[in-house]
Amino acid sequence: MAKKNKILQTKSKIWIEDTDGNVVFGTGRLRILSAIKKHGSINSAAKSLKMGYRAVWARITATENRLGKKLLIRKSGGASGGGSQLTPLAETMLAQYESVQKDIEKITDKKFREALADHITMK
Repeated sequence: MAKKNKILQTKSKIWIEDTDGNVVFGTGRLRILSAIKKHGSINSAAKSLKMGYRAVWARITATENRLGKKLLIRKSGGASGGGSQLTPLAETMLAQYESVQKDIEKITDKKFREALADHITMK
């Protein structure tokens, strides 16, 4: 029985860094903000991502400090419980980052097909 050739795919990952090389935003921050938006709190988002609260909080705080702008509107706990919601900036970052990532993937796939697809195959 002959083996079928495997299809090769490109993979691209982008992120934003400051001039010191510190991550400002990328796929991880995207997942965190998406989870906060979905669950309404850092704690619930952390649990859904199987991350510690402090790790999620530290990443969001680091990004806010590097941007000099807030990503979350935080509500302190109490009898009714706390919570967090995304600022308009965070909402924009979610939408635009996903759009840019998809565009980069399309461009990378096209370039791969043009340059290499006819020259290499996996068996």
